[in-house]
Amino acid sequence: MSYLLLLLLKLQIFLIFSTQSLSLNNELDTLIAIKHSLDPENIVLTSWNIHSDPCSGTFEGVACNEQGLVTNISLQGKGLTGKIPSVIGNLKSLTGLYLHFNGLNGILPKEIAGLTQLSDLYLNVNNFSGFIPHEIGNMSNLQVLQLCYNELNGSIPTELGKLKRLSVLALQYNHLSGAIPASLGELETLERLDLSFNTLFGPVPVTLTYPPKLQTLDIQNNSLSGSVPTALQRLKGGLQYSNNHGLCGTGFSDLDSCQIVSNSDPIRPEPYEPSKNSTIGFPVSPEIMAKKCGNAGCRKRSESSTVGLVFAVIGVVIVSSVAGLFLILRYRREKQKIGNTAEISNIRLSTDKIKEVYRKNVSPLISLEYSSGWDPLSKDLGYSQEFLQSFMFNLEEVDRATQCFSEMNLLVKNNISANYRGILRDGSVVVIKCIAKTSCKSDETEFLKGLKLLTSLKHGNLVRLRGFCCSKGRGECFLVYDFVSNGSLSKYLDVKRGSAEVLEWSTRVSIIHGIAKGIGYLHGNKGSKHSLVHQNISAEKVLLDYRYNSLLADSGLHKLLADDVVFSTLKASAAMGYLAPEYTTTGRFTEKSDVYAFGVIVFQLLTGKHDITHLSRQSLESGGLKDIIDENLEGKFLESEAEKLAGLALVCTDESPHLRPTMENVMADLSDKW
Repeated sequence: MSYLLLLLLKLQIFLIFSTQSLSLNNELDTLIAIKHSLDPENIVLTSWNIHSDPCSGTFEGVACNEQGLVTNISLQGKGLTGKIPSVIGNLKSLTGLYLHFNGLNGILPKEIAGLTQLSDLYLNVNNFSGFIPHEIGNMSNLQVLQLCYNELNGSIPTELGKLKRLSVLALQYNHLSGAIPASLGELETLERLDLSFNTLFGPVPVTLTYPPKLQTLDIQNNSLSGSVPTALQRLKGGLQYSNNHGLCGTGFSDLDSCQIVSNSDPIRPEPYEPSKNSTIGFPVSPEIMAKKCGNAGCRKRSESSTVGLVFAVIGVVIVSSVAGLFLILRYRREKQKIGNTAEISNIRLSTDKIKEVYRKNVSPLISLEYSSGWDPLSKDLGYSQEFLQSFMFNLEEVDRATQCFSEMNLLVKNNISANYRGILRDGSVVVIKCIAKTSCKSDETEFLKGLKLLTSLKHGNLVRLRGFCCSKGRGECFLVYDFVSNGSLSKYLDVKRGSAEVLEWSTRVSIIHGIAKGIGYLHGNKGSKHSLVHQNISAEKVLLDYRYNSLLADSGLHKLLADDVVFSTLKASAAMGYLAPEYTTTGRFTEKSDVYAFGVIVFQLLTGKHDITHLSRQSLESGGLKDIIDENLEGKFLESEAEKLAGLALVCTDESPHLRPTMENVMADLSDKW
């Protein structure tokens, strides 16, 4: 008997290990299938190998639990260009999926809902299209759902109201239509709901006042109508509803009151409710009419009633047509206010696209102008007009400085801006950054605040802004900066031994000091009047003058740019590892985010390389300094200084922001040691 029990126990243990082994093999096959789909050209996920263990640390971006099952895939900002395969649903232990800041496309497979343990789903800033799978509503553990900045269409699934643990739902900047589901008001843990910049219509559900933890509700730039629930006033600045021209409300200073007609009916159209038995604006099919009129009462209608009904229907059609035409014309006028006067398009304008426009409208514009015709300098917004006017350039001067934006003077160009080398009348060399007007903040007050901030930044380790010029005719804004002769720090990394670009040790130390001082100034240290997070520090943003002093570029630029443009600018930084790890979960920048990027740059200067892998960090932690120091230095460096800088880099890039020093601490540390 005891022998039989022992045999059964051994069999049970064997079955457990066999099942676990089978599960692990299945997950490896699933990961390889995911690799081929996400990275079809095998450029990024080369470390995902069929002959390796995904949980050994060799699979980039993959983390496992104690049972050897995959629990996290973090591949944000890697430049992936493929699709999410349906087999993704096989990773049943997955709790975090981070694929944002990539170029992924295709539809979201409904099988993704099989990830029932998933708490964080970050698919934002990609090119996904199609509908949001309603099956996502079955992902009961989901806490963060980020689908913003994609090409998704269709309606918002009502099933999302079943995600009882959801705290963040971000769907902005898609092509979503239909009404806001009232079921979203059932999300008791919801803290942030962003539905802005879509084509949603209908009312703001009163149920959205129900979630007790809701702090942010952004529904701006849709086609919503009806009354905004008064209870949403408790959100204060967390409620954004601009550019919904059908909205009205009581207690909101920038909304018209919902006026009453006949004691009960508001002037503004309310959403259709079947209980009101109204068919205005909602065509009724012959089948429905047949059902409604299938009784004797309908068959006994008099001819006069029929004639009256026909005329009534004709009247409704005419009124509806006129109203529709009015709304279309009004919509086009609004688009003209937001877009360029020369070309109404969703595509961001570049200098090349508007050169012909400029030739037709060559009048120099001295005042700051936008296509809507507003002139912020003529408004009393609490700023000194004289102060800003001292920074204003004439468009003719900007054009002359760049020789009509000649290709010979083009320094760098991307989807957002283009930098040109220019020479002003006084002979000084400048860089003129051209930014499409559609890439700038649409709110003139916010744009002007950002512009004033940029003009007030003055420090020896920041690239100086000489002035600005914004043109209605060209559809662009121009920022005029001092030219920095030795280019960006990036070109001094990954250079060959003996190259003229090899930086001496003392120069590298000086560059680190300068970067720290520049960041410290932005953060408000040592009496600075500012408290500003740079957000996008990288080797590309560190410029070197003729004495190899370091200067930070683009400080405060995000204060001028639209939100989607800011996200877009972060893709390169994410790919190179400058973004602090907490950004993937919070989506926010703090001073500690800048400290993290500073630590990465210190690593880069120590190694002389762009790519700072975890192996470099492990080498430093184990005391292997000589294993990572740039070979181009040929041993010509002070080991004591290198050790101190390596220690500083380690603490600045700690995964926990709370364990990183402030920039003030960093500057004090550097001052004490040199």
